[in-house]
Amino acid sequence: MTRNLILTGIVLIMTSCNSINPFFGDWDTPYSLPPFGEIHETDYLRAVKFGIHQQASEVDAIIARDAEPTFENTIAAYEHSGRLLDRVTLVLFNLAESDATPALQKVVDRVIPLLTEHTDNIFMNPYFFERVKTVYDNRNSSGLTDEQVRLTEKLYRQFIANGVALDASGQARMREINREIAALEQAFGNNLLAETNAFTLLLTDSSEVSGLPESVLHSAAAEAEAAGISAHDAAKLKGLDDRDIAPGGPWLFTLQNQSYVPFMTYSTNRDLREKMFRAYSSRGNNGNERDNKDIILKIIGLRIEKAQMLGYDTPADFILADKMAKTPAAVDRFLDRIFRAGVAKAKEEAADMQEIMDGDALAGLLPADSTSVIRPWDWAYYAERVRMDRFAVDETAVKPYFKMENVRQGVFETARRLYGVNFEKLEDVPVYHPDVEAFRVTDSDSTFLGILLTDYYPRTTKRGGAWMSNFRNQEISESGEDIRPIIVNVGNFTKPAAGKPSLLTLDETATMFHEFGHALHGLLTRCTYKDMSGTNVARDFVELPSQLNENWAFQPEVLATYATHYETGETIPDSLVTKIRRAGKFNYGFMTTELAAASILDMRWHELTSIYVPSDSPFASGTPAPEGAKPAFLKINGKLTPVGTSSDLRLIDPLKFEESMMKDAGLIDEIIPRYRTTYFNHIFKSGYNAGYYSYLWAEVLDKDAFELFLKKGIFDKRTSMSYRRNILEKGDSEDPMTLYRRFRGAEPDAGALLRSRGL
Repeated sequence: MTRNLILTGIVLIMTSCNSINPFFGDWDTPYSLPPFGEIHETDYLRAVKFGIHQQASEVDAIIARDAEPTFENTIAAYEHSGRLLDRVTLVLFNLAESDATPALQKVVDRVIPLLTEHTDNIFMNPYFFERVKTVYDNRNSSGLTDEQVRLTEKLYRQFIANGVALDASGQARMREINREIAALEQAFGNNLLAETNAFTLLLTDSSEVSGLPESVLHSAAAEAEAAGISAHDAAKLKGLDDRDIAPGGPWLFTLQNQSYVPFMTYSTNRDLREKMFRAYSSRGNNGNERDNKDIILKIIGLRIEKAQMLGYDTPADFILADKMAKTPAAVDRFLDRIFRAGVAKAKEEAADMQEIMDGDALAGLLPADSTSVIRPWDWAYYAERVRMDRFAVDETAVKPYFKMENVRQGVFETARRLYGVNFEKLEDVPVYHPDVEAFRVTDSDSTFLGILLTDYYPRTTKRGGAWMSNFRNQEISESGEDIRPIIVNVGNFTKPAAGKPSLLTLDETATMFHEFGHALHGLLTRCTYKDMSGTNVARDFVELPSQLNENWAFQPEVLATYATHYETGETIPDSLVTKIRRAGKFNYGFMTTELAAASILDMRWHELTSIYVPSDSPFASGTPAPEGAKPAFLKINGKLTPVGTSSDLRLIDPLKFEESMMKDAGLIDEIIPRYRTTYFNHIFKSGYNAGYYSYLWAEVLDKDAFELFLKKGIFDKRTSMSYRRNILEKGDSEDPMTLYRRFRGAEPDAGALLRSRGL
């Protein structure tokens, strides 16, 4: 069948299905928002298949052109291809993260192999690559803009990274690897969501909830009610009489952060804190159908094989080649300095907490059989005790000033003062869940900038954490129209409960400012090509806008605009602001250590050359390696180091590996990495593999940048507009360090991070 006949057939089928599949027609909705209420799970698969066929035909047309390859007829033509596929996948994968029903998860499981095969078909096509390479080879002598040069280089690297230079058997194996990795990463994420939802702690006695603030108890009671657990149900489950349920109960606690964190912070019941901690820290490691250990080893083994097929020693070498850091050695040296400083401070913090714990032991406040030594499940509780003792900052007294809607308005007002942007609440527009709210974003001259969706409350269908994403990317269309983006900020903040609004913790407030920094990067972008716009930048640069935006959250001048008591309307008192700011660097030893430890753990996994180790290695399992397996080496600070001496090889035990790596790094017993291996979603699902360090790397830039704002004035217009023009609007159109130096006027000062953390 000819290409024209194929295209005609697709168009006819799409037209005939137009009335029942919303992806095939124009969206006659405000701002062309996805018509969420009209989309059904059955629509996705058909639309993905059509989208794949459509883009494949468009690529065929690019290849078939007789004209000499140019940027416009090759690179730009590809950039404008796949419209239908983009449309459906942006909706599908956003909802798969934030509203992943079992039916939708099954759709994703079916779609992923189709998309993986489609991508391989494009980026292993030697005829398409030949055209791209011609443009690439002539990129510096063809009068291209910086953005066009960088887009050409990005596309060229994608071909190389996908194995276009491999022979037929190599390409066949690469296809298998890509397909297997995609399926395994999806399985990892599904398991983690299921593991997080599987554990609940149902409490019925007042002694079990001792120390928990009223607001936390209200939320836990609402959680029980939402789960359909009445006092009678709770009594039956626990073999009690209805009269044994304490007033206000039952209370249900989960492993979602908005439930887990306050429990660990305020509960005086050490045994229950340990129970919660062990459930949280063992997710994906319970020997059940949701166990992630085998999946992890398969993912790492495949990533190693892929990197070595492409000529790299390790996945980290491969992944970092086009990042700001460039090499694993550079990342390792960077992390080592920060980790050492963090651990030194954390030891001081642990000693302060131990004093209070010793006092509790002497006073008989700990169980008689309890060992009065700070353990990981004690840290949050005793850190809060120290904070209260040293700074008199009681989060339960602070939270009433941080009503969610007020904090969000403070986020908006800060952006208005810095960059001149405005936000208008939209009613009667399509959203994908009742919790979602929509805002029209405009510039100071009323120019339309985009749509922002906010989705802030947890649910069982949403993965943990907080993030920003796009339902539509910014770009300039072929007709010259500036297509403005649709951005979503997602969180898992404290829910409204018992007639009270959502009252945020200081950490949740900082998180809202953080994710909105990403949103600004997406909303203010002014690029020509979608793959260069917004947050489509190097992984170790993408966190700069988000982390920089956090710096305004607790500035007195900013707090005065949004931190008002939800009942009295009173602006937060200066005395409380002073306490918050004095406590601002409190517990930074812990926070730095757990973040750096997770970053080091990520690097160690991706600095491996094999997943098989000698039997005398401290992290060998009992599983023999297959015949022909090679022993693992670790490439730490640029040097390949053997991990054992015996020639008898065994499969790595993931938990032993983690324990050994953390011990070698110098992690203290009182702290675990922010994410342990079996629930490290960032590196086994979300694309931060050999990239989790980027939070700390970007913090060097953000703290250095904010020092300029502090010097010039936190709302200095010249500084803020320079940052907007040189960073937020530029996407990946120029080298990130070039953009940063243009804004800052100098190289970043690496000491800014340590200064900001009080280290």
